[in-house]
Amino acid sequence: MTAAPLRVLVVDDEPPIRKLLRMGLAANGYQILEAANGKTALSMLSEAPDLIILDLGLPDTQGHELLRTIRARSESVPIVVLSSRGDEAGKVQALDSGADDYVTKPFGMDELLARLRAALRHQLQTHGERPIFRVGDLSVDLVRRIVKIGDNEVKLSPKEYDLLRVLVQHAGKVLTHRFLLGELWDDLTDAQYLRVYVRQLRQKIEADPERPQYILTETGIGYRLRAPD
Repeated sequence: MTAAPLRVLVVDDEPPIRKLLRMGLAANGYQILEAANGKTALSMLSEAPDLIILDLGLPDTQGHELLRTIRARSESVPIVVLSSRGDEAGKVQALDSGADDYVTKPFGMDELLARLRAALRHQLQTHGERPIFRVGDLSVDLVRRIVKIGDNEVKLSPKEYDLLRVLVQHAGKVLTHRFLLGELWDDLTDAQYLRVYVRQLRQKIEADPERPQYILTETGIGYRLRAPD
């Protein structure tokens, strides 16, 4: 018995984009639901899509407001935003409003598919709460608070571990500076503190901290921990 295909709700007012996504996603085994505006998108949440691709430039609603409404109604569904805006402020706003990832138009189908897989893995991980997270040579035992590279245990300070734990819990998702600061400190808003701890953590877990393989920088936005393969 084969599993039912994952259902992707595509919210975009441009017919050529919807056609491109319909063909590309169907060819990779996804079932497609389509909405050309925000009102239709909200009504189709009753279809319980497994994933949402959301264009922010819709004719009938403000994109970020729609994003927040969808996130409030469906807390766990992965949302990948599509937008012609490539500026960092727009990306940060989308991520802070509840998006799991952000892809700028024009986009490559292979990149989009990879982002969708990462968003789905993040969702499964969040709800499965696997006690041991592994990617490459890095393993993090969230129960025993043991971090290893290969067979070698890595000693972290409490704050370094807290940073890694938050990244692990959201592996594959871009976390903004503001989100991470709020998770790690009650009253700090200066991203420089965060950069110091990211640098220290990279020194301990990356083979080459200048070319990190695990903790990836999203310039001007935040950081992303590489999702499990």
